[in-house]
Amino acid sequence: MQPRDEGDVAEAIAQARAAGTRLELRGGGSKADIGRATGCAVLDLSALIGVVDYDPAELVLTVRPGTPLAEVEALVASQGQMLAFEPFDHGPIFGRPAGAATIGGVIAAGVSGSRRLTAGGVRDHLLGLHGVNGRGETFVAGAKVVKNVTGYDLPKLACGSWGRLLAMTEVTLKVLPRGRTSASIAVEGLDPAAACAAMAAVLGSAADVQAAAHRPAGEGPALTVVRLEGFGPSVAARTATVAALWHDLAPRSLDEARADRFWQDLRDLAPLGQGTLWRINTPPSAGPAVVAALNPARWLFDWAGGLTWLTADDACAVRAAAEAAGGHAMLVRGGAALRQATPALHPLAPQVAALEARVRAAFDPDGVFDTGRFTHAD
Repeated sequence: MQPRDEGDVAEAIAQARAAGTRLELRGGGSKADIGRATGCAVLDLSALIGVVDYDPAELVLTVRPGTPLAEVEALVASQGQMLAFEPFDHGPIFGRPAGAATIGGVIAAGVSGSRRLTAGGVRDHLLGLHGVNGRGETFVAGAKVVKNVTGYDLPKLACGSWGRLLAMTEVTLKVLPRGRTSASIAVEGLDPAAACAAMAAVLGSAADVQAAAHRPAGEGPALTVVRLEGFGPSVAARTATVAALWHDLAPRSLDEARADRFWQDLRDLAPLGQGTLWRINTPPSAGPAVVAALNPARWLFDWAGGLTWLTADDACAVRAAAEAAGGHAMLVRGGAALRQATPALHPLAPQVAALEARVRAAFDPDGVFDTGRFTHAD
């Protein structure tokens, strides 16, 4: 099923509800390999494309969810603006070219890149949406203004919901001016704990870094990098602050080409190669404990250690390490057998699971979107 507008979406969902059919929502399919295969009918939202409204002066953009992420980023870049949460395309993670990711898929999957560390995640930039719930009813949540504080902030529920609450038909996002200058400062040779300590020191200073990441030794030495963005004089002054903080670590500035390559490789997870891939969220200070517990062959830190990407085959060990560190682990990539046996999303504590079930029942009482793809208990 490929609806062309909101009315088609509502009709398709209402018909599925009446027939007892479960629907898997899909946009460009860039994340179709996350979770287990379900055999459920697919509601393809990729035809819901186009810009509804864009007012650069007001920093507000409204688009339909099937609009390719690359087109959205190109549009706002043409006005010297950006999606500050730095979304990325999952295609390269699965060995496919970039380009299939849609803005709706980014929101549904809660995709935020390195700049989330200071700019916030997609949930902090989604102002409003039009959607269809599991009853086939259309609704509007949020507003097309940056400062809107009335009522419940329902749009946040869509972020990271993985299509299990509603089908979005229109989304409104906050955009921000793009920094005119960028600088990346690096130090080499740090172990995981020292890297996290170095990044924490910078984050606790007046340097106002936009991103902080660490790549362990592999083809080259271990590299800990922070990125600063803004006006030239500001970036220069903040770079000096970082250099002073890291004076004993022999910091150096990366040239533009090497800096771009570092951040692009991080975005595509290029250093991790293939194999079973996990995304682990913990407090930044706990990242080294996860690496020590699992001793993975390949791993990366983003968000100053708060996000660990690693390859490992033992699902039980990964989830145990994540929980011990006060976090959770998502299975992003793996063989079909592993994905069938292991829920993609980390199992919730009973009280949290009960709360989630009540929220989902409010949006989708008959379980039209309950495919079992991500939790096996949907």
